[in-house]
Parts: sequence; structure tokens; C-alpha cells
Amino acid sequence: MTYVVIENCIKCKYTDCVEVCPVDCFHEGPNFLVIDPDECIDCALCEPECPAEAIVAEDDLPPDQEQFLELNAELAQIWPVITEKKDPLPDADEWNGKPNKLPLLER
Repeated sequence: MTYVVIENCIKCKYTDCVEVCPVDCFHEGPNFLVIDPDECIDCALCEPECPAEAIVAEDDLPPDQEQFLELNAELAQIWPVITEKKDPLPDADEWNGKPNKLPLLER
């Protein structure tokens, strides 16, 4: 099993989660983070660190977020690893909790 970054991370990109990851499985895109499912060891340390509650266990993925499992795997292959906390996007608090953000994902 792996953990998955889901839609609410889009346009927020809080990075509190990356510092606690013991295997550096987070990858950073322009306005979203992903978890490499091949690197994730299912330690669950990242999940409570996310202020946007945008990290869930694969087994707990809501049906409307299932496409994010494949999206995390795909983008982890092309985006660079991130291991240090950065500032969130400037308007992250405004976007936190807004639905239907997938069309806003920047690759």
C-alpha cells in the first residue's frame, strides 16, 4: 500500500509532509506534490502533517479521488524529489478546501 496526494493539494502545495518522510518519496510540481508509490513505505508520518488533509492511504481513497493514485505514480517519474519544507503557494489558504481543482493542475 502507498499514501496518495489527492486533489486538495492542487494550488495549495503545503510542504510540511516532505520533512517527515524517511524515504524521500515526495516529488514537486508547479502547484502540486505527489508521492512515488514505489518508494513509499506506508509509514503514515506524512498524513497528519498535511494542513490541507490532502494525503490519504491508498485503501482509504474516496471514489472521486481514485484517479490520483495513477496520477501520483505518473508524475513522480518526471518531477524532482523534494525533501525540505518550502513556503506554500501565496494563495494556498484561499484554495484549501475548494472542490474540482484537477483542471488547474500544472504539469
